[in-house]
Amino acid sequence: MDIINIESAADFQDRVMDAGERVVVDFWASWCGPCRMMAPVLHELAEKYDITVCKVNVDEVPEPAMQFRVDSIPAFFLIENGQPKAKAVGAMPLEALAQRLGL
Repeated sequence: MDIINIESAADFQDRVMDAGERVVVDFWASWCGPCRMMAPVLHELAEKYDITVCKVNVDEVPEPAMQFRVDSIPAFFLIENGQPKAKAVGAMPLEALAQRLGL
């Protein structure tokens, strides 16, 4: 599927909360080494599991991170029909991330 960069809180609402589909949200920051290490894993996840990944830079768009009480990054949420279904925190291999998110 797609990798989408979330540009604003309204964009997050439209693309994640109101999307009516399963979406993986990646809360990250440009200064975070483990976050950058996860970029290729997320591309692989999107392709292998045919799911949209929405990337939220917590420095540029902090509201969704506050809404989901993100206190450590990278943090990944599986959102289904606007509801969080699973969460994973930290850098990990593709298989571990998919398992923790229930994909």
